[in-house]
Amino acid sequence: MIADLRPYSEYKDSGTPWLGRVPGHWETRPVFGAFAPNHDRNHGMKEKTVLSLSYGRIIIKPREKLHGLVPESFETYQIVNPGDIVLRTTDLQNDHTSLRVGMVRDRGIITSAYLALRTIAGVMPEFGFQFLNVWDSSKAIYGYGSGLRQNLDFSHFKRMPVAVPPPEEQAAIVRFLNWANGRLERAIRAKRKVIALLNEQKQAIIHGAVTRGLDPSIPLKPSGIPWLGDIPQHWEVRPLKQLLVRMDYGTSENVRGDGRIRVLTMGHIRDGKVVVPEKGGLAAVPPGLLLEKNDLLFNRTNSPELVGKVGIFSGDAEDEITFASYLVRLRTRSEYNAIWLSYLLNSTAFWSYARSHALVSLHQANLNSKRYGQMVIPIPSSRAEQDSIVERIRSQTGDIERAVDRLEREIQLLHECRIRLVADVVTGKLDVREVAARLPDGTSLDLVEDDAGLDDETEQVEEEGTT
Repeated sequence: MIADLRPYSEYKDSGTPWLGRVPGHWETRPVFGAFAPNHDRNHGMKEKTVLSLSYGRIIIKPREKLHGLVPESFETYQIVNPGDIVLRTTDLQNDHTSLRVGMVRDRGIITSAYLALRTIAGVMPEFGFQFLNVWDSSKAIYGYGSGLRQNLDFSHFKRMPVAVPPPEEQAAIVRFLNWANGRLERAIRAKRKVIALLNEQKQAIIHGAVTRGLDPSIPLKPSGIPWLGDIPQHWEVRPLKQLLVRMDYGTSENVRGDGRIRVLTMGHIRDGKVVVPEKGGLAAVPPGLLLEKNDLLFNRTNSPELVGKVGIFSGDAEDEITFASYLVRLRTRSEYNAIWLSYLLNSTAFWSYARSHALVSLHQANLNSKRYGQMVIPIPSSRAEQDSIVERIRSQTGDIERAVDRLEREIQLLHECRIRLVADVVTGKLDVREVAARLPDGTSLDLVEDDAGLDDETEQVEEEGTT
């Protein structure tokens, strides 16, 4: 049905470049003619259900995550109702993704650091949400903020044009997008399930190689390691720190600058690798904090599910890359293969054991580097055997990694297709009226909310305005 969509027969200029030409029969209004800011505050603690904007979704915030807040703090929160639309309007220039807009499903309270809007008569909340979502995803939102950190207020964009279709056409648009998003989401979830199965297969290969070696006929002996069991008879066991030249905490400098030295954060450790950001952050750091080839970084602070993950840096010191203070650099002694060690530290069994030693405070976990360095690991008796293990793992997992990469590219294309489709439909570039009329009667007007492709390797920092 998507292939059946065609443009409208007549268009007019909307008056703003990012919106472009809109259907001739659509009404063009300023934002204040379609949306009104919410001024309902939680005076007297009328409501106690705390909501939060997290990756484009409005969720009920669990009690255990209300750290640093006391009941009096909620007096300043704003009350929102189903159908209200919430925007995160702070720090525009440091945003790495869109997902600044969410639609409220449950009555509750949300920090006044967000901007809450309600649609005016004649504008469906679901259509208004999608319009603002396109404004966000198109990055047009970044042109309206003010100040050094590009913060946004309703007064900054209240005169921005909004193209509003007739009510029955808004309903058709929402109906169509719900159907299309559902199809795309099912395709994305199916691919993610395959990726999960492939990653399980990869982990099984790695675990077998780093804990039992390559020759199944070699006699085994008890390792004495709680998470492991038996190991090859000729292997040793040692504390991790004995394999290292040094362990270093990263820089605590403010990383918002535009310096040439790029700064790695916990979100840059993904699937055992270090993903280097494109932009810089600091003008200078002590020489000892520049990464060298095959340095390992372990994440000492993160959510309980992600703390302790390890990435290996494949660049060199000339690249001028440093790392933030909640990462710890492990530099391996020359007699050990750093890639082998990275495989071991990222193996499911060791990582689970390491996480079990993290100190958890509410939703945050901290894995002390001293405690981490004292953890005992199995070590093949020679560097040559470590090298062989690395080669075997690479040869057996190469096809799996290529398949995962292909599926992830396909998922990214589906996300891009969704963004483009929503933008074209909401701004009137495509006419969905006939297609929407042919959809099954069971098609709901509720929008399918997506997790935006964020997987377990993504830095889990909730988009909270204040705490």
